[in-house]
Amino acid sequence: MNGIFYDGGDRRVHCGANLDEKAKLSTADLLDALDRAADRGEVIELYAHAPGRTVSYERLETVLARARDRGLAFLTYAELAARATGPGIALSFDDRSTAEWTDLRPTLMMFGARVTFFVSGYGYLDETGRAQLRQLAGDGHEIAAHSVNHLRAPPYVEENGLGPYLETEVVPSIAILRDEGYDVRSFAYPFGARTSELDDAILAHVAIVRSIEFPYSASIQSTCPN
Repeated sequence: MNGIFYDGGDRRVHCGANLDEKAKLSTADLLDALDRAADRGEVIELYAHAPGRTVSYERLETVLARARDRGLAFLTYAELAARATGPGIALSFDDRSTAEWTDLRPTLMMFGARVTFFVSGYGYLDETGRAQLRQLAGDGHEIAAHSVNHLRAPPYVEENGLGPYLETEVVPSIAILRDEGYDVRSFAYPFGARTSELDDAILAHVAIVRSIEFPYSASIQSTCPN
């Protein structure tokens, strides 16, 4: 899974590996990957969804502790856009599980971790959810865009065109967050589904796009270009 390691430079299409238990990445492999980042001076990119539901606190704490103990800097995607280099870890959480993200605050503080929250459907959040995001941003975490309706982009573009996807899913998801005062520098593809055409179009609006990398599988083709 070389695509989840960033060694500096002007790369703008990034990829993360899924920490959620359903992804079936072993803890041993994750710890080895964190060691590789430390040994080679790379940034490892990992993501999950809802702490306590899709990924256990035990798993998150194991990863955070290893990152801290190996001296990996906790980096946001805004910092990667500003050419931050490793050794480091870029940890992100997708969708809009603001309650679970808020419950994770003490754990993140305990390890001195800053992360990126890629928010989908911000317009659907109630005031409580929006207040929770403001609190997370106040802790130093990055708030970034993850589309409006969390649709798989390539099939949508094939059926409706690139312009409509940008106009209904990408640009509004960035604009509503910027209107709320967030400096949105990055966009994560729902399901990691991307094409080079989409990359070029979305990178006109943000500095970085994030896709995902899968473990080797004969039935799943990785969407990561690296």
